[in-house]
Amino acid sequence: MAAVAIGVDTHKDTLAACLVDGPGVAREERAFGNDPAGHAALAAWARGLGEPGLRIGVEGSSSYGAALARHLVAAGLAAVEVPPQLSRRERGRTRRPGKSDPGDAFAIARVALAEPGLPPVRLADRTRDLQLLAEARDCAVVAQTRARNRLHAHLLVLAPGYGSAVARLVTGPELAAARRLLRGHRGVAADLARAELAEVVRLGRRADALGRQIRSLVGDDPLLAIPGCGHLSAAVLRGEAGEVSRFPSADAFAMFAGVAPLPASSGRTSRVRYNRRGNRRANRAVWTIAAWQARFDPRAKAYLARKRAEGKTWREALRCLKRHLVRHVFAALVAGHQTIVNQPLTP
Repeated sequence: MAAVAIGVDTHKDTLAACLVDGPGVAREERAFGNDPAGHAALAAWARGLGEPGLRIGVEGSSSYGAALARHLVAAGLAAVEVPPQLSRRERGRTRRPGKSDPGDAFAIARVALAEPGLPPVRLADRTRDLQLLAEARDCAVVAQTRARNRLHAHLLVLAPGYGSAVARLVTGPELAAARRLLRGHRGVAADLARAELAEVVRLGRRADALGRQIRSLVGDDPLLAIPGCGHLSAAVLRGEAGEVSRFPSADAFAMFAGVAPLPASSGRTSRVRYNRRGNRRANRAVWTIAAWQARFDPRAKAYLARKRAEGKTWREALRCLKRHLVRHVFAALVAGHQTIVNQPLTP
């Protein structure tokens, strides 16, 4: 455990910092601007303390605190990422009334002081690029779906029965057919429908372009050797995991991904329940792999059949498969981490 620690609560314009000592008592609180001058002042204050083993816990090092994290690492200071759920839990133990930025910084500092296994702040690398690209593609797909639904609503009024020729508005021929259906129509509804059609096409092209970037970055990642894991699932898993060394075991990664069941036993009742915590994007990626294997992989089918024979429901059996698969996912993440991280960043 560190002897002293600084907690930093990051916001768009300000940084709240708190220094705590070994017993977890606040020694000093300061506020800085979230700009280059503020970053330099915070780093100078931390160095001026002259405390060996000083740790700086930053909440939000991938968003509001990203620039600060880069500055602290460049200054040679030990900066770690403090997950919001840990600082939120610690806030209740500080016994400070209400909620404030200094109070949040105090809780963050106490977490940084007491938790030796916190990961280092996340800096720009290939895993971060993959995370950003996967998120951007998801946003494009969601926006395209919304535009497609609005187009369906317009076509329902403008061209009743259009579904026989244009079922889903997904493929190129379907979109071309929708364009032909709108040619003879005039008015606001028709103009809006044509605008939505153009938006569907534009967002589809953007999603395709992002998908090509993802495939290029993923390359021949070991994750692709897992049946059912495509480039998109590999990008999500690699991007959300980040620095794999922060997970001491496959069990720790399973808890991070929300795949490990939670104990829910009491008295004579011994059982576990579904884990709704963890990283939901990583959880969905593991579910995608499991769902594919449940449909196409003979070994997964046999595994599910055994679980069903034990009296488990289909959903419970699939969760068991996810828990089994996450061990292989973690091994592949570890095997390919250095290759991904050491690739040069996009200029």
